[in-house]
Amino acid sequence: MAKAVEDSLIPRIIHFAGKEVDYLPILSGPPESVSLRSGLVLLTSGKSVGKHSTENFEELIIVLEGKGQMQITGQNPLEIVSGVAVYCPPETEHNVVNTGTAPLRYLYIVAEAKK
Repeated sequence: MAKAVEDSLIPRIIHFAGKEVDYLPILSGPPESVSLRSGLVLLTSGKSVGKHSTENFEELIIVLEGKGQMQITGQNPLEIVSGVAVYCPPETEHNVVNTGTAPLRYLYIVAEAKK
């Protein structure tokens, strides 16, 4: 890790509560963190984030409210609801869809898994 990035890695509080936006980045990787990226996502009923791959990252989704599905290519959908965390390994193509009538809010956290 470069010295400039290392020097900027400090404990801090990041405020995101009360912000009603569709997407809010929380951490965006260097220089805020070594490789960790995270954000808050709000999907209205029937909406999705769109199919994408984790590539060389692993991802954790923590559902704060609502219900939906994590649709993983080649597998049965995983039902997600408030209070559930879902792990998605590297090199996994997936999508998150709101299948409920209320908004689906979740945090995602991704970190580099392979160099």
